Amino acid sequence: MSVRIDIAGLRPERVAVVPSPLAELCMALHALSEPGHHPGLQGWVTGVTARLDPHLADRMCEAGFLWRTTFSDLFLPFAGLPGGTLPGATLAEDLDLLDKLSDEQFVDAALEFTCAMPYGTQGASALSDGVLRRRALDLAAARGPRQVRFSERLLADPPRIRDWLRQFLRDCDEAFFADAWSRLRHQLAADARHKTELLRRKGLAAALAAVSPAVKLDEAAGQITVDKLGDGRTVAGDGGLMLLPTSFGWPHLSVLHRYGWQPVLHYPVGAAEPVPPPSVEQLTLRMTALSHPVRMRICRHLARSAYTTSELAQAHGMTPPEISRHLGVLKKAGLITTRRRGRYVLHQLDVTVVARLGSDFLEGILR
Repeated sequence: MSVRIDIAGLRPERVAVVPSPLAELCMALHALSEPGHHPGLQGWVTGVTARLDPHLADRMCEAGFLWRTTFSDLFLPFAGLPGGTLPGATLAEDLDLLDKLSDEQFVDAALEFTCAMPYGTQGASALSDGVLRRRALDLAAARGPRQVRFSERLLADPPRIRDWLRQFLRDCDEAFFADAWSRLRHQLAADARHKTELLRRKGLAAALAAVSPAVKLDEAAGQITVDKLGDGRTVAGDGGLMLLPTSFGWPHLSVLHRYGWQPVLHYPVGAAEPVPPPSVEQLTLRMTALSHPVRMRICRHLARSAYTTSELAQAHGMTPPEISRHLGVLKKAGLITTRRRGRYVLHQLDVTVVARLGSDFLEGILR
């Protein structure tokens, strides 16, 4: 599974690397709503939450589905405007771009996350299509009363919701974001300059490699592939391609691939991982390998010490060939290491890799 961006014929000057204060504010709201996604921001989240005005906190919950579950395209309004529009240098400029989206764009971008409306294909708008309107409200009802109220107000009076959202974001800026942005904008601008210089000197492949190991460029096919647990496809047409750095967003790597909008790669900076993240294929192999009860028991032994195949066979009442097959699955998934000591081959669990998959499993096999 992956998201693919067709860049055939894309001119180098149509690739831009620019931070966006509005996008960063949305990521800050996401971190406040889902602190478990961002353990590195725990201190910041605690500090902001402690001094947050209760009325603002309640409003934050009112439209929280725009940033809690995922990242609404409303916070990348420049991508929906023609001609390769760039983000604003200030939050006020970004909010002016948000005002330039049509009512249909605004409503459909909001409803996509509220009510799971179509994303990657062209279609009618819920503003003008009665069937889609009813479906949007039905889907919202399944997600809770807040989503229903928001969707009803949005469909009945889009300008009112625009004004509400604009004022809410201004209040967030005054309450906590302006101070954070004054510190982060220099880091994001420096990263943007670095990626721009890579583009100029070494080309798009080098810049994308610096964005994330999960992003690959196939120059012959004219295609960028982003390794994600999801499918999607879009085209970098006249609007070009945008690379958007975020500090609050780590570890999320987001791809805007909405039909008719400029593709955007929203990538994290400032929290480099010690090793590249596993691909979706590797992750699938690892989860499958650990789902077998025999291999779980083998992992329990190998987490404590290194064992030979014969020792494991004796401990589990199985034949060496049977144990070898299970070890082969674990090794292919990158979960065990082997080393030779004389005529013996010792196997051991790579606890660091397993820990990255989940502490519950690790605690279970070490219990």
